[in-house]
Amino acid sequence: MCGIVGYTGFRDAYDVVINGLRRLEYRGYDSAGIILESQNGDLEVKKTKGKVDDLVAISKGLKETSKLGMGHTRWATHGVPSDSNSHPHISNNGKIAIVHNGIIENYDTIKTMLINKDYEFKSETDTEVLVNLIQYFMDKEPTLDFSEAVRYALNEVYGAYAISVMHDDFPGQLVVARLGSPLAVGIGDNEYFVASDASPFVEFTKEAVYLEEGHMATISLDSGIDIRTIKENAKIEPAIQELRLNLEQIEKGGYEHFMLKEIFEQPKSILDTMRGRLLVNEGIIKMAGIWDHLDRLTNAERIIIIACGTSWHAGLIGEYLIEEFARVPVEVEYASEFRYRNPIISSKDVVIAISQSGETADTMAAIKLAKEKGAFVYGICNVVDSSIARYTDAGSYTHAGPEIGVASTKAFTAQLTILSLIAIKLGNHNGNLGKADFMRLITELDAIPKKVEDVLDSVDETVKTIAANFVDATNFLYLGRGYNFPAALEGALKLKEISYIHAEGYPAAEMKHGPIALIDENMPIVIIAPKVGHYDKIVSNVQEIKARKGKVIAIVNKGDTQVSAMADYIIEIPETSECFSPILASIPLQLLSYYIAVARGANVDQPRNLAKSVTVE
Repeated sequence: MCGIVGYTGFRDAYDVVINGLRRLEYRGYDSAGIILESQNGDLEVKKTKGKVDDLVAISKGLKETSKLGMGHTRWATHGVPSDSNSHPHISNNGKIAIVHNGIIENYDTIKTMLINKDYEFKSETDTEVLVNLIQYFMDKEPTLDFSEAVRYALNEVYGAYAISVMHDDFPGQLVVARLGSPLAVGIGDNEYFVASDASPFVEFTKEAVYLEEGHMATISLDSGIDIRTIKENAKIEPAIQELRLNLEQIEKGGYEHFMLKEIFEQPKSILDTMRGRLLVNEGIIKMAGIWDHLDRLTNAERIIIIACGTSWHAGLIGEYLIEEFARVPVEVEYASEFRYRNPIISSKDVVIAISQSGETADTMAAIKLAKEKGAFVYGICNVVDSSIARYTDAGSYTHAGPEIGVASTKAFTAQLTILSLIAIKLGNHNGNLGKADFMRLITELDAIPKKVEDVLDSVDETVKTIAANFVDATNFLYLGRGYNFPAALEGALKLKEISYIHAEGYPAAEMKHGPIALIDENMPIVIIAPKVGHYDKIVSNVQEIKARKGKVIAIVNKGDTQVSAMADYIIEIPETSECFSPILASIPLQLLSYYIAVARGANVDQPRNLAKSVTVE
């Protein structure tokens, strides 16, 4: 959600910033802008509604020998997508420029104060209020240093932000800060980079500082990086970290879209998630985050899983896994609702927070509430050193690698892999899983990466052909039972996200309690029907659908006869334990959404109105 790029050094700042913005396009945005410090010290700005290519078209004239610059991709919050609402924003005196991710919640009060002092505003944004508040403090105290003025302003606002600011009276200097939204500083040889994540500068340096909550930094070639707390102005020594990201991971590698690449990366991402943790030959699951807190986890009176979107669907499957194998009560909550309903939380509860990015604002807020109530908080995320990783008591990385496509694919199956490991480990530890069942489950889980590879090899062309028949559909219904009910929810979400076709997921047993009214000869129904669990009930559901002339797309096990005989289209997956079937079933569901969206001409990697990392509530 929004993207920031900044640079000061010896390279052409225009190229660094524009290429950095391209790397951040995956985050989702609706406008883009760039600002450079010209050779004569002036600030030169270009910004526009639209994509980075639109920005390049209007900004090529800025390309010169500028060595300091900032850029931004905006996802609209305050004010519609427009040229005037795009970032960067400039102060009334024309000297200060800012790019900003997040929301300033008390912007209206500050704006009223500034208007009463004759400040004027050209946009509807909260960001323009912040840059003029910085000017206000510098006007009020003419001897005030630029970075101090930024700190003063930040102490007057509340909300969430990551900002980068420059001032034409302070050449070569960037002031950056974060509260709630991530910000990284890349440290090169006589150059510095600023970005929402490390992808814009990974080709230039492997060293970075990730700003902590409530910290700001003043960056210049002369003085290096000076990090301070925003509230107390206390100096902080920078903790330089080596980047684990590489350039190949964030490029398409010959695939048409990042989403397709990431779907096909799942055999590897699932294997990487299990690597070093699932040791079948030794008959153990080795997870430091779990091992170090086994008693706390197994003696929990209740486990609460909090997440949003796709991660919430993973959490629902996690509930089935943990309750079946560990026999610990589990509740699954939308993080976005959790803290607003005055939940009952105690020190005997364990909260599992799931987030691909590790920066999801709603999930972070829920974690903070849980910790205030004394709960033990365990994080599951994909990004090393993310906010959730640092704030939780313990956790597990999924090791899925960078996920660039906005619609989550490999992160979902990696989350299911982690949750499976946790559930089986806890069940084995507390005695609910005997040795034979434990070995059976870990042996089957160990086989999942190869089975996912088999699915990808065998169903890709089949799914592409099926997708071509439903390009013009306006509604879809997804059905599943047991473990595959959340998988149906996830399949419906994928279709909505990238093809813009309305879709709903339901437990198959609930079909008769309402959704069956929608079924006619025009309604495609995707039904997940592996020959495990309640297969006979699924057969009955398919019969009910066909009696009403619905178009059935069935995901079945190889060799299935009953459902296959009734379905209009079948997609075959290998047999596995019921608890792991959502991992295999999700692969054709992802491909179906992808191929329908491509056929409809949708922007698969950057679907409209969506953002990869949702860092505002």
